Amino acid sequence: MSAARRFATGLFCGAVFGAGLVVAGMTDPRKVLGFLDFAGDWDPSLALVMAAALAVAAPGLAWARRGAAPPPAEASPRLGIDKTLLVGSALFGIGWGLSGYCPGPAIASLASGNHDVLWFLPALALGGGLQRRWAARPSR
Repeated sequence: MSAARRFATGLFCGAVFGAGLVVAGMTDPRKVLGFLDFAGDWDPSLALVMAAALAVAAPGLAWARRGAAPPPAEASPRLGIDKTLLVGSALFGIGWGLSGYCPGPAIASLASGNHDVLWFLPALALGGGLQRRWAARPSR
């Protein structure tokens, strides 16, 4: 597949994903924070969006697994739970819980004119840059 075709495919898939987030209301951090508020006025709609996404993705994933050879072991990500995974997951969850944004909906909310996300995106870029530097450091 040519680079232009891969780019166009990625752009199309990203646009469909972003449009789905906007239609489902997932670009509104109040909706996401309502899902995380189990003790208060809990909003289960995010769980329904996740379930629908799994139902749509499952057949395609099953089809892709049948036809493609697995990647070579050296190209596969590390498996297992380690300190880096736990710390990264905790930081992601804390940021999500405090802001109501995760990366996909934050970027998609730019298209909806939500200016509050402009506070989140620099923090997202900083966190990504710090992670890249952390991963590139020499092992001890």
